[in-house]
Amino acid sequence: MVTTARQPKARLAKPAGKRSAGVREHSAQQTRESILRAAIKVFAQHGYEGGSVEKISRLAKSYDRMIYYYFGSKEGLFVEVLETIYQRMNDAEAELALDVGQPLLALEQMVHFVLDYYRAHPEFVTLLNTENLHKGRHIVKSLRAKEYSSPAITVIGDILQAGVQQGLMRSDVSPRDVYLLIAATGYFYMSNRHTLTAFLGENIDAPAAVAQWKHFVLDTVFRVVNPAVQPAL
Repeated sequence: MVTTARQPKARLAKPAGKRSAGVREHSAQQTRESILRAAIKVFAQHGYEGGSVEKISRLAKSYDRMIYYYFGSKEGLFVEVLETIYQRMNDAEAELALDVGQPLLALEQMVHFVLDYYRAHPEFVTLLNTENLHKGRHIVKSLRAKEYSSPAITVIGDILQAGVQQGLMRSDVSPRDVYLLIAATGYFYMSNRHTLTAFLGENIDAPAAVAQWKHFVLDTVFRVVNPAVQPAL
């Protein structure tokens, strides 16, 4: 019997062009994200004026020309930085799993979330301070700015509605106002912690001081939404 050698099966090679294009696209995305991460750090540390293209490209281990290639300008990069930090907070808010059927607990958890987010992300506070110093002239150029209406306001609205139905909360309180109360107290404490420490003669960034402040904010918010507390005329 004559046997024939088994021929190896032919393998279909993937088109080199598609593979190369995929590698280039991945590399480009990595470069862009590296520049964006570096820009967040540099702008948070040095502000808009001090956050030079050179500092950003150096930290990103990239080149100045790549910033102009991907973002058009320093201002274009700063606008995307602002969009990114807003998007990150919105994403975190959207992931909150609160049981609005227990409105008091849910509202307490919301307060903790907002205050803790500011402390965990000091760059968020610093970058917003920078943009407010510029009177918002960069973020108004964002085509996505209106997308960043806080999901937390909607959640607080659901909490208040459940609280009213259970006789636990006032019906004449705006979800927007409650959110601004929480955000304002948390933001002010975080953004001014260094000067307040000097003026008050105590380290308000110490864990015990932070815990005391959070308790006070909770007490304030609950007094506002409590149906037994009537607003001053």
